[in-house]
Amino acid sequence: MIALVSAPSNLGLRPPVLGAVPGTSKAPEALREAGLYAALAAQGALDAGVVLPGRYVDDPERGEQTLRNQDAIVDHARRLAARLVELRSRGHAPLVLGGDCSLVIAAGLASRVCGAGGLVHVDGHTDFRHPGNSTSFGSLAGEDLAAAIGEHLPEIADIDGLGPYFDAASTAHIGCRRDDEAFVEVSERIAVTIPADQIILHGAAYAASRVLAEPGLTSGFWLQVDVDVLDPEYMPAVDSPDSGGIEPDDLVRLLQRLAPKAWGASVTVFDPDLDPTGAHALLLARILSEGFTRLGEDAERG
Repeated sequence: MIALVSAPSNLGLRPPVLGAVPGTSKAPEALREAGLYAALAAQGALDAGVVLPGRYVDDPERGEQTLRNQDAIVDHARRLAARLVELRSRGHAPLVLGGDCSLVIAAGLASRVCGAGGLVHVDGHTDFRHPGNSTSFGSLAGEDLAAAIGEHLPEIADIDGLGPYFDAASTAHIGCRRDDEAFVEVSERIAVTIPADQIILHGAAYAASRVLAEPGLTSGFWLQVDVDVLDPEYMPAVDSPDSGGIEPDDLVRLLQRLAPKAWGASVTVFDPDLDPTGAHALLLARILSEGFTRLGEDAERG
């Protein structure tokens, strides 16, 4: 059974303008208003509550070797991970509605505790900025994949000595644009990297079959979905829209093929502040309600 968890974090993002905070924290309730919870409840999903993050504080005086909101991210990751472990132990498939991509850290902690397999990272960017390839790191939402496989500061990539949270050989990325600055590095570092243009050319079934055939992912995985994998023609309500993304129906088909093997999933980066009419929330609610219908059905429970 799907268990819906609200995780309204914006801690991993840069402020949109000086003195403002990112609007991703509003996404779970915007999606509820758009009918997502009702649609999934009609399919048997339960509402498993909310794990609230700490306050967003953009501290321009923070140290060079720290992340924006670092302590709050670590605290939220621990608490969210505990909720995910509990839900898995009860036989549920958690669907975490964020929020920003820092939620991947909680999924990683839970995966390590449960021995729950790999990571499938669906995102319009590789999110692979880290201290080894950039001097401008500091916002985890653009660095989550790097942190997930141990390529980041130990304070975030090795919380409680549990890092790396996912083995690189059990990690796949789908959806970046081919001009992503870390495309080559990621392609060499993890098991599977499929840019968006390959889905556009060959279809969602091609991408899903490549992932599902990877030996490190056959026992299951966490499925992380950043909605900026969609082309901004369809989903401009994200912090970093880039052209060259996939169409909504391709994302539905991708999720329909991947979700049954996932023990849980997270959806991130939708920003209701950039969706004044609510039209993009309605589109996203349709994509998720159709794409996640069979979440966790074929996953190993351990």
